[in-house]
Amino acid sequence: MIPTNEFKKGVKVEINNEPYIIVDFQHVKPGKGNAFTRTKFKNLLSGSTLERTLKSGEVLPEANVSLMDYDFLYKEAKHYVFMNTQTYEQLEINDDWIEAKSPFLKDNMRVRILFHKDTPFDIELPNFVELSVIYCEPGVKGDSATGSTKPAQMGNELTVQVPLHIKIGDTLKIDTRTNKYVEKVGNK
Repeated sequence: MIPTNEFKKGVKVEINNEPYIIVDFQHVKPGKGNAFTRTKFKNLLSGSTLERTLKSGEVLPEANVSLMDYDFLYKEAKHYVFMNTQTYEQLEINDDWIEAKSPFLKDNMRVRILFHKDTPFDIELPNFVELSVIYCEPGVKGDSATGSTKPAQMGNELTVQVPLHIKIGDTLKIDTRTNKYVEKVGNK
């Protein structure tokens, strides 16, 4: 159980049998009356937000959420197959909730899967991945001096804005949190 005086950003609590994370909170002690805490929660399953005012000293149960390391193996039809790095058990995850992150998945990539009561509900990718450019407009001599960008199609159906000097076959470092180009790390 987590009392309101121990609230911190990032703490995971359970409300109505669903996991929430504390996004923001404010302890208020009015001149008259009892102290209270205004708290903003984000549902870890649906992404919806919830704002609640809790009396000072009220407690919420800690969410039953765990993170486990898995290696991505392959995609099969509408499933993504991962292997637990400790037990070597395989886990199939439906592509519905992983679809937005799927362009970053590469064979044997280490990811962290979040579980709520032994049910997977989210995946944490590494902050950066290296992907190859499979198509972009050709660059022109002198393009590296400007701050302009162009779209580049990456290997996993991902399009990223890149500097004009980037060409087909270049390997780029991409930030998985923002879907943005970070730097060129290699070329053909």
